[in-house]
Amino acid sequence: MAEDWDSAAKVDRTEEFRGALDKSVNRLRQKFNQMARGIAPRHCPLCGYYGKFGPFGSPPRYDARCPSCASLERHRLITLYLLRNPVLSKEHRLLHFAAERPLRRFVSSQVGRYETAELRVDTNPDHVLNIEAIEMPDESFDRVMCNHVLEHVDDAKALSEIRRILRPGGIAFLTTPVCEGWPATYENPEVSSREDRFLHFGQNDHVRFFGHDIRDRIRAAGFRLEEMVAVEPDVHRHGLMRGETLFIALKPEVAA
Repeated sequence: MAEDWDSAAKVDRTEEFRGALDKSVNRLRQKFNQMARGIAPRHCPLCGYYGKFGPFGSPPRYDARCPSCASLERHRLITLYLLRNPVLSKEHRLLHFAAERPLRRFVSSQVGRYETAELRVDTNPDHVLNIEAIEMPDESFDRVMCNHVLEHVDDAKALSEIRRILRPGGIAFLTTPVCEGWPATYENPEVSSREDRFLHFGQNDHVRFFGHDIRDRIRAAGFRLEEMVAVEPDVHRHGLMRGETLFIALKPEVAA
């Protein structure tokens, strides 16, 4: 009789545990589904959509992706800057490295000549170029756009080449992940495998994580630097990443 009672008690405890676990899982599932549908309506300055944004990335960033044009936080930050500052015109020739689809239509409509550049031919760019050694003549472009590329390459070579192909007074628009609390960029030549790069730099094809000194690295290439930081009320209105920075690198009108 005692054994039967113990067995029945164990079954009851097991069922109680399963019930509590199911409730916990359901609460988490409901919370995830709610977050994935978006927290609050946002406005996309690229396509004009107004409503809730979806998640993007792994692990997911909520309220990151516009469901209409697929723009992400950095695309909307750049667009806000371009809408508020008359830095593009039909007289300009612009080269866009690793051109993101959400930005192409808007940026191309603002300039006279819009051209794309990729490292691989299978992406069908206008130019197949290595950003560390750009096979284009000096002073070929008025504007360059380069988003989330510098963390993949030798940034000193890339910035030097971008400056070289820009005409005097030209502008490069640059974004990259930055840890503002770090005074110095983190690089480690011993980190070479995909697994270790993910562990150290947050992505398996990154080679560094920039710190606050990214500004010194841009200036060292010969640029004057301006910035636009994602702050309120833009953050909540347009679904921006708090504190993300657009670096506006300006080539001097006259060579130093």
